[in-house]
Amino acid sequence: MRITPLILIVPLLLGGTPAAQASQFPRPVLQTRAFVDDPAATPANADADDPAIWVNRADPARSLVLGTLKEGGLAAFDLGGRELATLPAPAPPSPGAAPGRFNNVDVVDDLAVVSDRGRDRIRVYRIGGDRSLTDVTDPAAPPVFSASESEVDEQRTAYGLAVAELGGRRVVAVSRRHETRIALLELTDLPGGHVGTQPLTTVDLPERFGLPDGTTWTPCGDPGERPQIEGMVLDATHRVLYAAQEDVGIWRIPLGGAPELMDKVRSFGAPARYDEETEECVPDGPDPGFGGTRLTADAEGLTIAEGPRGSGQLYASSQGDSRFVVYDRTGGNKPLYEFTVGSTARTDSVEHSDGAAVTTTPLGRDFPRGLLVLHDGERRPEQGGPTTGFVYLRR
Repeated sequence: MRITPLILIVPLLLGGTPAAQASQFPRPVLQTRAFVDDPAATPANADADDPAIWVNRADPARSLVLGTLKEGGLAAFDLGGRELATLPAPAPPSPGAAPGRFNNVDVVDDLAVVSDRGRDRIRVYRIGGDRSLTDVTDPAAPPVFSASESEVDEQRTAYGLAVAELGGRRVVAVSRRHETRIALLELTDLPGGHVGTQPLTTVDLPERFGLPDGTTWTPCGDPGERPQIEGMVLDATHRVLYAAQEDVGIWRIPLGGAPELMDKVRSFGAPARYDEETEECVPDGPDPGFGGTRLTADAEGLTIAEGPRGSGQLYASSQGDSRFVVYDRTGGNKPLYEFTVGSTARTDSVEHSDGAAVTTTPLGRDFPRGLLVLHDGERRPEQGGPTTGFVYLRR
């Protein structure tokens, strides 16, 4: 099927008036089928969340897009958006235990690496040249953060995930749900073709922040929950981990160095309190104006478009206002432009996006300059329950 070329991005001047006409917005060239978070759906309780791209070096036009579906497992799509396979998340190990719940996915070499939020594990799948996926997870894989299986069921578990090869080591960064900790692990080859993990170190981001007026601010959340991190990407060239702390902003973390908060959400520093009746955070005073100007909480999916000689761009999802912000990968991560993804007669627009993945590698005739895949958190029309999916855009 020949796809009519579409322009991916029309830069919007930061601080200027957003484009008023939908024709100025980039639009998807295609989308995957919709997934429904409902027990009666197929797969059941499927909630699309995070994509990754596996580039087939031997035949780029036969590359894969992978997408997590939480309790629905892991889906594999071709470059036409057709679903090739869906691998189920693990069943609960015992009555009353939490089932597998695949949250984030990333790719290194021929391995797809998944954070299993339900069981607090790292799951690993080997991608074959025929685009098959084989589960090669260490059968004895321990929980990433939990000290016991009963603690796993409390669901302070593996959440966000990024993976890259660093100095010959396949390094996984994984965050912890409702906490501020990021663990760095190394993928290890085991007998029988299995792949396990070994811990390397941890990074703890703040939960309290000093403000210019001398006060201290803690982001509002459910009682007992700290400001968590989900969206992450490892920049192997510059040895940097970028991490999106949802209610705070985007961190630039040099490996072996101190974290730097490179951009803040607009609500940074704004007083709020948890309302027990509505179970929501509500404003609790005037906004002092200490926040950023580009990101509306939650700060979410991060991905890097590689450029020549270490250049490129960092894409970030501003989930609260369904926008995307693009930063320079170098030069102090200067913000470059913002965009919103519109709709076509055949594809939906993108709202409340969680995850993103990009490659600048040419992927055949349909994606000659690469591919950007985005999670759509509000696929319309809704199909019997919360409905989500993934969209493809040309670079």
